[in-house]
Amino acid sequence: MQNLTSKPSKTERPYDPEDWKRGYGSQPNEYDYAIADIDGTIPPDLEGTLFRNGPGLLDIGGLPIHHPFDGDGMISAIAFRDGRAHYRNRYVRTPGYLEEQKAQTIRYRGVFGTQKPGGWLANAFDLRTKNIANTQVIYWGGKLLALWEAAQPHRLDPETLETLGIDDLGGILEPGEAFAAHPRIDPRSQFNGGEPSLVNFAIKPGLSTTITIYELAPDGGLVHKHDHSVPGFAFIHDFAITPNYCIFLQNPVRFNPLPYLFGLCGAGQCINFQPNEPTRAIVIPRDPKRRSHKKVLEIESGFVFHHVNAFETGDEIYLDSICYESLPGVDPQANFRDTDFTVLEPGQLWRFNLNLTTGEVKRQMVESRCCEFPTIHPDRMGRSYRYLYLGAAHQPEGNAPLQGVLKVDLETGDRQLWSAAPRGFAGEPVFVPRPDGNSEDDGWVLMLVYNSETHQSDVVILDGKDVNQGPVARLHLKHHIPYGLHGTFAKL
Repeated sequence: MQNLTSKPSKTERPYDPEDWKRGYGSQPNEYDYAIADIDGTIPPDLEGTLFRNGPGLLDIGGLPIHHPFDGDGMISAIAFRDGRAHYRNRYVRTPGYLEEQKAQTIRYRGVFGTQKPGGWLANAFDLRTKNIANTQVIYWGGKLLALWEAAQPHRLDPETLETLGIDDLGGILEPGEAFAAHPRIDPRSQFNGGEPSLVNFAIKPGLSTTITIYELAPDGGLVHKHDHSVPGFAFIHDFAITPNYCIFLQNPVRFNPLPYLFGLCGAGQCINFQPNEPTRAIVIPRDPKRRSHKKVLEIESGFVFHHVNAFETGDEIYLDSICYESLPGVDPQANFRDTDFTVLEPGQLWRFNLNLTTGEVKRQMVESRCCEFPTIHPDRMGRSYRYLYLGAAHQPEGNAPLQGVLKVDLETGDRQLWSAAPRGFAGEPVFVPRPDGNSEDDGWVLMLVYNSETHQSDVVILDGKDVNQGPVARLHLKHHIPYGLHGTFAKL
């Protein structure tokens, strides 16, 4: 983390920044078609649907949004059946989306800096939020849900992607309660008779922060729900689980609301990283009866968006995370498309060893290559594991856009890399186990890749055992999909 990351490379870039920028064009159209343009062969035993979520509109009525995280959620579904594939996309019809599309102008301020027309006077003291439903999409309890971490989910029809409305999970969520965008699925929960459980959280920040933990059964019913208070403002996007614990890293940030209140910028632009303060690991028992056993351990300052996994060994927890030296600010005057990767520190893979008895924290860098969006075999969630896959930069040093997939073998240290450079740009990989697979890496890695040469996106299928060989199939879509955030695979 801080002072331990490698500096950006001075070597020639394996990409053209103008190519990367083109992937951030809006996609206003909604499609529904069989994918016919395919290189290679779709594995016949790959059956199910890859769902993807992300900001599909980067402007509203010609007015640009300030940051892609403020964009309205667009769901893509790639359904695999009998060696064939079908593509469909729909926008989540949130109330805010419908209102702004009808007006063809921005009516809501975005968390990351999007402002209504009219300057600060038009934005001052307008604290309304638009549930943009743009971060994750999951299928659980018989429901397809589009998630945004600051609000309740939107339920969608899993076949047509039609928006069915805001969903309170059968009364589990009270009015005003949120459901975060990074749920974890415990494949064998001891709190649910050894059956799978979906574990998720919500954050209510303030001078002190309330973390609410939810655990849901496969039918969508509530296993348990409990609240925990932690000191200070918490900006937490993701968490990790083990069979007994939820682990959160409280990034060292402070929030000054005044510029936001007075209409000068978005709330996310008022979060300031504190390099001289520690990151805190908050370890909360999943069992509500042991809620008083919460532990807080200090780590050297750094910033984390995403975790890979965590597992227990005796009184120690091992936590693997993508770490940054600091949180780069969102400049109110800057255009996100003009990002200069060479001046930013890369995200890198670190392992933390948290001793719950002594409070000691040890750490070790596992992968120095710029990487993000980790995925593992779902059966290893919360358990020790060997393989992980990451969206990765083509170049081995410094910060850069993600252009491929990196497979890491934690047991042998071996690495495999497939890259779409120089003109391809990658998103989050998703690992899909092969039915009746015989090893942890026996499956496929699915991901979307933007091809700047054609201004279209491809669905790439890689063999999880041998990423180096390149795609076993590459499905060429008829259009581009703007760079997205998260997705899941469901056997639908």
